[in-house]
Amino acid sequence: MFKSTQRFWDILGETLAIILVVTWAIWIIDAAFPFIANQTVLGIINFIRAYGSIALIGVVGLEAISKRNFILQIIFLSLLAIVIIFSFFPETFSEIVGSVK
Repeated sequence: MFKSTQRFWDILGETLAIILVVTWAIWIIDAAFPFIANQTVLGIINFIRAYGSIALIGVVGLEAISKRNFILQIIFLSLLAIVIIFSFFPETFSEIVGSVK
């Protein structure tokens, strides 16, 4: 299913990883030494920080699963869909955090 797109997922995963590292570095530096005054820029950084990890997990998973059989691809895509869908429900996140405490 994805065998021909393996190189695409590889490049996209590497790019996402770099973007996430730069975003986290900017966020941490700004927390210690506030230099970003624009709330829109901070909102974009927080959005990338929140949803970038899910995107990176999905892309790296698609790269890894591209070498596997169709059944494993369907299982991975189903699990990824569950993660994405439930990430938009705030009570799910608070339940996860509450179970860890």
